[in-house]
Amino acid sequence: MLDARARELPGTSGLPLAEAGYRNLVLAPGGGPGRLTVAADLAVRVAGYDEYPVVYPRRLTLARADGRRVEREESASGPPALWDFGGGQAAQGAHCLVLGLADGPDPAGLLAVGERAAPAVSAVWGAGWAGRVLLELPATEAQFARLLGADPAGWTGMAAVTVAAPGAPRHTPADRVLINPEAYGRLSDFGRQVVVTHETTHVATRADTRAWTPLWLSEGVADWTAYRDSGRQPRQIAPELARDVAAGRLPTGLPADRDFTAGATGIAQAYEQAWLACELIAHRYGPDRLVAFYRAVGAPDGEGADRDQRLDRLLRAELGIGQAELTRLWLAEVAALNG
Repeated sequence: MLDARARELPGTSGLPLAEAGYRNLVLAPGGGPGRLTVAADLAVRVAGYDEYPVVYPRRLTLARADGRRVEREESASGPPALWDFGGGQAAQGAHCLVLGLADGPDPAGLLAVGERAAPAVSAVWGAGWAGRVLLELPATEAQFARLLGADPAGWTGMAAVTVAAPGAPRHTPADRVLINPEAYGRLSDFGRQVVVTHETTHVATRADTRAWTPLWLSEGVADWTAYRDSGRQPRQIAPELARDVAAGRLPTGLPADRDFTAGATGIAQAYEQAWLACELIAHRYGPDRLVAFYRAVGAPDGEGADRDQRLDRLLRAELGIGQAELTRLWLAEVAALNG
């Protein structure tokens, strides 16, 4: 009975699912007379995008009559699935798949942006990733926050975020980019392309990004990839930082991880500072050296190591300068924004 339900999950008729099934069924407390409550893992794999099934813990209420039909199904823990919000629709191209809701925005426009983003990312990061991106487009900002399992107040201005698919092994190409339809909708066409290319870079670099990778580097390379070849000048790419510099408010060092927290004061400047650091490396030493440095930082030997000492050593090995010299050069670039 549950196998049949998995094949016809409510809300998924418009979505390209390669497989869906319930596993690890356990009787749970509650249910009442004539009913059973079951805890189960719903495993779903999107055709052409997921190497491993995405796992959603579920709670099902079964009626003993009528072949133990499912009377109710809900998320047991963690974020819900997109189709929990209603019927789905999808748009698919050569490099991108957009999963949306029937009562939400038309996914076609977002698909066109994703189709441009994936090849642009591959041009920098090569063929070591799947070369395609899965975007989820809920209908409202509140749904976006629920898919993140986050407080909506902290994500009001965030247009998109990359998340690891629940239940998949670490460092597998099962990432999703969640789109905030309201914040994304307020962006210009150029801004939308930057956002999606930025997030696609996170998908492409997942295997080279670890807990010890500084956020100024991971967010910086994502923005650098997104703005690459855009023709924009530094003051156009970093307007908030340029205004701070003009007002005499200069940073003293590269942004800390905490500066990138959603809702943090000065988060826009943190992203712009990170972009400028990676732009400096790419311009002075070449894009290939930036990519090599990034991958060296994400190598497994970083686990348990002193992050600053290791970063200094890798900078010297890959670029020929230490962290103090990089910071000095970067501060000069920051000051030049006032020129």
